[in-house]
Amino acid sequence: MSYIYYPGCSLKGLGRAYEESLLAVFETLKVPIKELPDWNCCGATAYMAIDEMKAFGLSARNLALAEKAASPDEPVNLVAPCSGCYLVLTKAQRYMEEYDALAGRIRSALESVRIEYEGRVKVRHPLDVLVNDIGLDVIASGVKQPLAGLKVACYYGCQMVRPYSTFDDQDEPTSMENLMKALGAEVIRWPLKTRCCGGSLTGTVQDVGLRLNYILLKEARKRGADVMATACPLCQFNLECYQPKIGRRFEDKVELPIAYFTQIIGRALGIDDKSLGMHRVFVPMKPMDTVMSKGGARYA
Repeated sequence: MSYIYYPGCSLKGLGRAYEESLLAVFETLKVPIKELPDWNCCGATAYMAIDEMKAFGLSARNLALAEKAASPDEPVNLVAPCSGCYLVLTKAQRYMEEYDALAGRIRSALESVRIEYEGRVKVRHPLDVLVNDIGLDVIASGVKQPLAGLKVACYYGCQMVRPYSTFDDQDEPTSMENLMKALGAEVIRWPLKTRCCGGSLTGTVQDVGLRLNYILLKEARKRGADVMATACPLCQFNLECYQPKIGRRFEDKVELPIAYFTQIIGRALGIDDKSLGMHRVFVPMKPMDTVMSKGGARYA
């Protein structure tokens, strides 16, 4: 089975480390994947509140391009790593299936630029692909550096399984935990794994955004996490880059590495840190030999 990769805007910018680590992991696992040609912005979650029809149109163009890029005789698996992109593409697809009038307008718009959408695309999150297509046993068999001693707080954020729980439980997702366990890591019990990080509030109503991130960071540290694993560029940015400001605002140092789950997988598979984009993070993860020798690394 092959996959078409939709990077979206974030993975070509602030989320570059996500793209680098994702592609490195897929290459190591020998998973065929190619980037969607001529892709455009998904429309983003915020644009839905401004002009829903145009936002759906932007997403639908990507879905149509994915069908065009795939072979006629194979499934069309469009992999969207960004949680926002994954949600918007899925929402556009669902609405076109459920609302005939909306679907008609969007298809008419696509036809005006000579693109046709048949509805054959399956929007996939890479976590879904890794766990359910490749399989935990296959991934575990490729581990060269077991993550024994590393305590991970798995953070899904609020968009990956809500409102559409296509591959995991909406209230209690476990796919990331199962993956981390297959790599040898210790997963902490953490009830905030689907709580919102604040999203764009860090740049609009900052006091609220900082508090939401502080709650997540403090609880993860309280429960002994060495690293927080995330699957969203905005979540990663908020939780990592605002740590100094959060520390000053709440007079509490909360330094904690925030890594993409693909970076953690890559380390376990023995991929070098440069290929995983580890040089792009502000709060680096400790080397695994340090983690194992100390029975879990402390960062603050």
